[in-house]
Amino acid sequence: MSKPMPPAQQPQVPERPQQPQQTPRDWWFTAHRRFSTIGSALAIMMVFWIGLNILATEALRTLLGADVPAWAVLLASSGPLYVVAMPLSMLAFTRVPVIRTRQYPMKAGEFIQIFVMCIPVMLLGNMIGNILSAGATDGQATNRINDVILGSDWRVNALFIGLLAPVCEEWIFRKEIISRLRRYGEKTAIMFSALAFALFHMNVFQFFYAFGLGLMFGYVYTRTSRLRYSVAMHMLINLNGSVLAPLVIQQIDPRILDGTISEAEIMRMAETGNMGGMGIMMLYGTVMLGLCIAGIVLLITKRKIWEFYLAPEELPAGLKIRTAYANPGVISYLLLTVILTGWMLFA
Repeated sequence: MSKPMPPAQQPQVPERPQQPQQTPRDWWFTAHRRFSTIGSALAIMMVFWIGLNILATEALRTLLGADVPAWAVLLASSGPLYVVAMPLSMLAFTRVPVIRTRQYPMKAGEFIQIFVMCIPVMLLGNMIGNILSAGATDGQATNRINDVILGSDWRVNALFIGLLAPVCEEWIFRKEIISRLRRYGEKTAIMFSALAFALFHMNVFQFFYAFGLGLMFGYVYTRTSRLRYSVAMHMLINLNGSVLAPLVIQQIDPRILDGTISEAEIMRMAETGNMGGMGIMMLYGTVMLGLCIAGIVLLITKRKIWEFYLAPEELPAGLKIRTAYANPGVISYLLLTVILTGWMLFA
């Protein structure tokens, strides 16, 4: 539950700015317009990103033919997003003022605990996404991001997915969104940020775990007002999925993965102690299972320590959804990303 602002000696509390001298009606219209502006900024970002990505991809196919390397695919996607689309969206973002807050450090133990909590959130979300994608397409859908990851060199994945993506995405979806909307409620800003982040991926496979992780990262940013912690968690998650897991899979004999290996060959592997990389895979799976169980335990035992404080312009319960989502800018972003998500799923 939300609490009143705590005493000054309690940490991790935003500074309370002066209340605006506005009538309730004027105040609501201002809040409504600001959410719409943020939605418009996100829609602008998506339009320029997708448009330039299509142009860059077509140019690559013209130059390189059908066999475009995976690193070029990542460059054609990341370049327009990070260099053009995100900076252009700031023209709209800056129309909504940032609420200034104190910054607080996060202890190593706290960081590790929340990161471990992210593991079951990620795995459960991934499971839900896979099940829904398979059910909606009778098992015909493929996770395109996984195809790109498995087809790329691990160093390329580390650069584009493990390093660049967390920095740029956390900057937009945590810093720029939450810093501008938290005045209307911490939970409202975190939820808005997480939903926008999940829809941004335009992928049912990724939607649910991106939403769950967005909630975790948003909470971390709200309590610390420092981007480094959510960026670091995001990097660790992405490096695991785009670098470590593919490297583990590559150690396994391909015949084991596609089921073409004979029982006699399996018996010979067992006798010689060479199980075609299965030992590494089992170790990796055991570690991930252990982290998942530890994360579930922490989520249960630590659920009462999550702190949310009343914001200086907290939206009333009955106005939160109407203000945050029922406006032209956010509706445009929602429709655009939902349509693109469906197109990606069935294309």
